[in-house]
Order: sequence, then structure tokens, then C-alpha cells
Amino acid sequence: MHSRTLLLAATLGWMACARNVPAPTAAPTPRSVRLIMDTPPQETETLDKVREDVEVDTDEGERTPRVVTFGETPVLQRDGMRARLYGDAKGTLGISVDNFLLFEVTDAKGQVKRRAVVGFTESVHLGNEQVDNVGRRAFTFEPGEVDLTEFLPESEPFKVRTTVLDTWGVGRVSDVYLVLSAPEARAVEDDLRGE
Repeated sequence: MHSRTLLLAATLGWMACARNVPAPTAAPTPRSVRLIMDTPPQETETLDKVREDVEVDTDEGERTPRVVTFGETPVLQRDGMRARLYGDAKGTLGISVDNFLLFEVTDAKGQVKRRAVVGFTESVHLGNEQVDNVGRRAFTFEPGEVDLTEFLPESEPFKVRTTVLDTWGVGRVSDVYLVLSAPEARAVEDDLRGE
């Protein structure tokens, strides 16, 4: 009997030390939404539409940029997923733009909540507001290099209005997709550290 008691005590002790691991939850399904369709190069001076409300700090070209093309998503929800830019729906290609993309994040009713720019540009202003520049100053970006996660609401519905703007020379853009995917897994720390 004594050996059974020892075995029972050892089993209970071992069970008490076992980690309480939460049941795995289903990862959100990745999805992609086209923001902008590939637009071939066009001379800036041939672009008729301008964004009068936007001003670019520049020593070359026009301070009021011309519109190359634009697009708007349907209502989306991020639901905790990461939001990055790619040149294809599968998330394998990078993007390119001349000069820059203006992102306007709106609520479901169309009220602008945040703005950001990506591309080759100096400071961009809308009225008294300086627009945040996301990423480096460049014409091309690697797949997923531009991360818009922090600019999009985590759980509320939103839309993304995207305008491709050009100030000098030639305006163009590749396909641009917003890919929503599960966040990267974090390293799990041992609950018994330091013991």
C-alpha cells in the first residue's frame, strides 16, 4: 500500500506542475483587398485632376499633387490581424509607386479618422495637419514591408480610401493589395522560469 500512496502522490505532484496551456483557437482567415490597380506611367503634366487640399514640401515639381488614380475598399474589419501592403493578392510581390500613396482611413460612414502616406515624397500636409509617413522614402517596397496595422482600427469597421499622387515627371503605380493576416506567433515563455 505504501508504494501505491507514493505513486499517487508523485502523479498528483507531476500534474500540479503541468503547464496550463489554453486550447488553440482558430486563426483568422487571411484575406486580401485590392486598393489600387496597376496604372502605366503617365506624364505628370497630362494628369488633369489635382488634390487641391494636399500640399507637398518640394523643391522640384508641383506643391499641389496630381491624381494618377484612386480607389476605395468596401467596409472591412481587422479583427486583430496584421495589415500589410503587397503587389498581389497572395502576398508574394512588392509594390512600386511614383510619387506616393495617400491613405485615408474612414469609419463605415466615410468620416476620415486617420491619414498616412507611403512613397517618395517630402512632408505632406492637408490643411494644418502633417500626414504621417509610413516606411522609408522610396519608389519600391518589398513584399509586406509597409505595415499599416497601427493605422487601422483593431475591431471597428473601416474603409481605406487610396489616392496615388504625383508631383513631378511621371506618375505610375503597381497593383497594391491590403493583405490582412494572422499576427506572427510570439515565443511562449515558460511559467516556471526562475525556479
